[in-house]
Amino acid sequence: MNTVARQEKKYLIGTEEAYKLNHYLSSLLTGDKHNGLSGYMVRSLYFDTIYDNDFNDKVEGVELRRKIRLRIYNADDEFALLEMKQKEGMNQLKRSLRITRKEAEELSKRNYSVLLNHKEDFAKECYAIMNMQCYLPKTIVQYNRKAFVAKENNTRITIDSNILSTETCFNLFDKSLNLYPVFNKDNIVLEVKYDGFLLGYIKDILESVNKSELSMSKYCLGRTITKSYLYK
Repeated sequence: MNTVARQEKKYLIGTEEAYKLNHYLSSLLTGDKHNGLSGYMVRSLYFDTIYDNDFNDKVEGVELRRKIRLRIYNADDEFALLEMKQKEGMNQLKRSLRITRKEAEELSKRNYSVLLNHKEDFAKECYAIMNMQCYLPKTIVQYNRKAFVAKENNTRITIDSNILSTETCFNLFDKSLNLYPVFNKDNIVLEVKYDGFLLGYIKDILESVNKSELSMSKYCLGRTITKSYLYK
């Protein structure tokens, strides 16, 4: 069980800016141990209520909102992370629980009772919410990530590219998912997560990059077809 609380900002940048930012961050911050030369895969299965309450709360800018998802980093993984992100104003709380591959597969089939096998209160909370509010699997979103960390302020900066989605298959471990791009391949998402305030030198780096603030989450972008949502 892991709990993280911090502020989070998202921006849209281009390919050229991403290369420049990657160069700066590589020389000043600690790279994630999984980065390698080209980053690592992130794949998430998002759940929402039968009426898409979480999606609508995000689009409408509701101050108190949440997202529930399963996350893996390789289709061969024998585990997944069950995560709930809750937003309150500028602050973001993320709680995550490691579960087995089999349990993740059962959740994707709407068998939420497997969460009762866990002693953590978070597992029971997810079970209650997903059952009482009729949560269903809605979309899988996959992308390539490069991450950098500044330990002084619990700052984590990620550069996410090649963002793909599917709204027809919810097998998180499928090695041949039929995915489609959610927007132009030259659009890259920059995320900045930190405690309290940004360190000065990191703020200077970010201000040197041509970027625009992104209001939509990857979950909303992943619902492009069924919600007929166009990024503007």
